[in-house]
Amino acid sequence: MADVARLAGVSPATVSRCLNGSNVSPQIKKNVDRAIAQLGYRPNLIARGLRKQVSRVWACVISDIENQFFTALVRGVEDVARAADYSVVLCNTDEDVQREAEYLRLIDAQQMAGVIISATRTDVDISGLARAGVQVVSVDRKLSQPVDTVLVNSHEGAEVATSHLIAMGCRRIACITGRHDTTTGEERLRGYRESLRQAGMQVDPALERYCDFKEEGAHAAALELLTDPTSRPDGFFVANNQMTLGVLKALASQGLAVPHDVAVAGFDDLPWWSFSHPTVTAVSQPAYDMGRAAGEMLAERIAGHQGPPRERYFEPQLVVRQSSQLGTHPAPPESAWHVGLPAPRTSSPLSI
Repeated sequence: MADVARLAGVSPATVSRCLNGSNVSPQIKKNVDRAIAQLGYRPNLIARGLRKQVSRVWACVISDIENQFFTALVRGVEDVARAADYSVVLCNTDEDVQREAEYLRLIDAQQMAGVIISATRTDVDISGLARAGVQVVSVDRKLSQPVDTVLVNSHEGAEVATSHLIAMGCRRIACITGRHDTTTGEERLRGYRESLRQAGMQVDPALERYCDFKEEGAHAAALELLTDPTSRPDGFFVANNQMTLGVLKALASQGLAVPHDVAVAGFDDLPWWSFSHPTVTAVSQPAYDMGRAAGEMLAERIAGHQGPPRERYFEPQLVVRQSSQLGTHPAPPESAWHVGLPAPRTSSPLSI
């Protein structure tokens, strides 16, 4: 910093004010920025944090980095963090409770300023973070401890998707949902059940399966539901995008055509659902906006907001495509992705 100050013709204190965003004249700021660029100066964020008794790092603890929903969510968090002069450390738990606990201990030990977490379960212990003064915002899943929370209305999204399958003629609809110790898994199951009740249909526990929000688990669950041809489902509501892919692969492996034989509607949209064959009906979540909202809440808490825990809900949207149109034979578009089939070695058409 002293080298920058000499080159810019100002004091080290003025350089510090420029770096901290304090008011300085435009010309001085220009001179300091030019000196910083010429010398390749990089502030020591750890040292700055120690002097100010506050870290400039957030942790973002998510359950599955392979899930496109979390990729978009983290982007929203990061954009807010960068604007507030924070860095983000990404921690992927892979739905592993032990790995999550290790990350939370690391966050505490590193004295990070805050954490945005999509927890593996509702009762995850964040008491150590609270004692250390680490601010916590929960996203996508609620925690039993009171913290700021950003959610999508999972119950409503599941209810709308299941009602759509009923309207398309499905009368034996299976539900493959997430873990029972997560609010997303339970709320989406509740929405599915409520839709059946409103339609005067029986809720049949034999058509319900809990999974780990992973493709492999949903694939196995779908195969189990398809073992008896006389009682197989004619529709599937699936509680996230990874599991939807597992269900589609299971149906393809059994020679069942979607949507002619079985209709499918999932929760979480994916960019390629709109050009797969068939295109996939899904409940869309505003993942990026949810990440931004979580980041803004965390920044406000770190800045001193003292109000009670807040909850912000985002509304889901059902995107209707071909996979839910029971009994139809949708024509494939050019260069379609054939959902559920193994990928060929040729370059086109590409299959997943």
